[in-house]
Amino acid sequence: MNQQSYQKLNQFELPPNFRGRPGWYVQLWWIVQKLFFKTSPQFLYGWRRWLLRAFGAKVGKGVILRPSMHTQFPWKVSIGDYSWIGDEVVLYSLGEIEIGANVVISQRSYICTGSHDYKAESFPIYAKKITIEDECWLATDVYVAPDVTIGRGTVVGARSSVFGDLPAGIIALGSPAKKIKNR
Repeated sequence: MNQQSYQKLNQFELPPNFRGRPGWYVQLWWIVQKLFFKTSPQFLYGWRRWLLRAFGAKVGKGVILRPSMHTQFPWKVSIGDYSWIGDEVVLYSLGEIEIGANVVISQRSYICTGSHDYKAESFPIYAKKITIEDECWLATDVYVAPDVTIGRGTVVGARSSVFGDLPAGIIALGSPAKKIKNR
């Protein structure tokens, strides 16, 4: 009896320059993040902004970054002025993440720019940009999938999952997130 083959991980190959920096640089960031970013006192927002900028992130003025937030590759992250990134937020920046000004991403949210093609046996990895426009609020524990744009001023309710673009100026809720009403 022949079984269908779904994935052969021995065939997996990371695309060239997928991380956007050499392996040693990636490791250096992970060490710096663990030792200096995550252990910094809560009030040292300027220090954490400086660390992200030192590793290539574009971080606007007045941005609040909690020490427990995490980003994979800061050189692929842009955060506009006066935005807040909450506790335990993951900016899984395999691809670009563009966060506008005056955006709130609340605790335990997961902004995920990458995944795998489950249809191919080699299980190839891919990355697609996420854009969160100005004045959005993602409430606690929101998941945002690759290749999504959330329009200006949109609110995404707690524990929602965003798998497709959301227009500007709405309140969305659920999994998948759907418009509930205008903001």
